[in-house]
Amino acid sequence: MAKHSKFPIGIFDSGIGGTSIWKEMNTLLPYENTIYLSDSKNAPYGEKSKQTIIDLAIKNTEILLNRNCKIIIVACNTATTNAIDILREKYSIPFIGIEPAIKPAALKTRSNIIGILATKGTLNSKLFEQTSSTINKKIIRKEIIGKGLVALIESGKLDSKEMTALLSSYIIPLIKENVDCLVLGCTHYPYLVPQIRKIVGNKIQIIDSGEAVARQTKAVLHKNDIINTSKDKSEHKFYINKDKKILEFIIQDCKTNIEIEEKDF
Repeated sequence: MAKHSKFPIGIFDSGIGGTSIWKEMNTLLPYENTIYLSDSKNAPYGEKSKQTIIDLAIKNTEILLNRNCKIIIVACNTATTNAIDILREKYSIPFIGIEPAIKPAALKTRSNIIGILATKGTLNSKLFEQTSSTINKKIIRKEIIGKGLVALIESGKLDSKEMTALLSSYIIPLIKENVDCLVLGCTHYPYLVPQIRKIVGNKIQIIDSGEAVARQTKAVLHKNDIINTSKDKSEHKFYINKDKKILEFIIQDCKTNIEIEEKDF
């Protein structure tokens, strides 16, 4: 499959959150071409039914396959936990999923109490429960549904008073419960780390999946002999089915060859 090595990596998410994964991947794999689908019109996935999530994941996958993507990153915790098994059965290319980083948190905690901030769709999924069941039984999980956070991020209100108030209502109770690790179980949430830090200071370790996903992507590309060995400048195409201003803002610090297009899908 080496001849397909220059084909792009496909990435999709229920909005702009998956760009946190894209940034980690672009740092580790700077010569890979990418196509990113921001399904902001349907965000957040975490409040939709399982079947709707599956249908959206299939729709996004079909779009990326039609653009010759060689591998697809499901850069959405909710889509991963509800749909990735179906995608892997239905399509022959490799898929990389995103799961809340519960295992790293379980290894790092000293209080044996970890907080997990995620969407309803992720926390209620079978895959999340399976992953959670593999950690030490002595570790207590405090699960919080981050209702409203994705909508505020998609609206560009990262530093708003509304965001601070909502985050505080979720996180301050965790501090009182002696949580010492906070797992960010949604790819949108890494953009809230500065806000979270203002609330928790250095008392709590904040853990997300981005770097681990980038490493796994690199390993799968090598395993399938489809890593791009060319040193040509990479190309990155972003498609968003809503106003692209927030996407432009989120990736404005990326000095790479980027094209952003508003497109209905």
